[in-house]
Amino acid sequence: MISLKMNRGEGIVIIEPSGSLEITDFEQLTKEIDAYISDQGHVNGIIIYTKEFPGWESFGAFTHHMKFIKDRHKKVKKVAAVTDSKFMSIAPAIAKHFVSAEVKHFDYADMETAKKWIKEAVS
Repeated sequence: MISLKMNRGEGIVIIEPSGSLEITDFEQLTKEIDAYISDQGHVNGIIIYTKEFPGWESFGAFTHHMKFIKDRHKKVKKVAAVTDSKFMSIAPAIAKHFVSAEVKHFDYADMETAKKWIKEAVS
């Protein structure tokens, strides 16, 4: 399950997984983020905020996640992985080969630092 908070004024989306990621989570994200992109043209940043990465409920959920990224990565300027998860801490090194967004890891306690980073001038 995913909780989504959108700060429309700053163009920041905060995603908080609270259990295994499901297909319906990515359907919800698609609907809400695509509506914002339609209005604004892009998202300044997405913050993934979770103590530990919960994984996916199924292979179908994993493929929906990959499609979500593939279809939107050029419309998102920055992604902050704010987590203590070992898996998510290596995500920026992997993601830079596949996405246009700048991706950076922050410790779970550093949410405010992640927000400041997203608010910095983006090219």
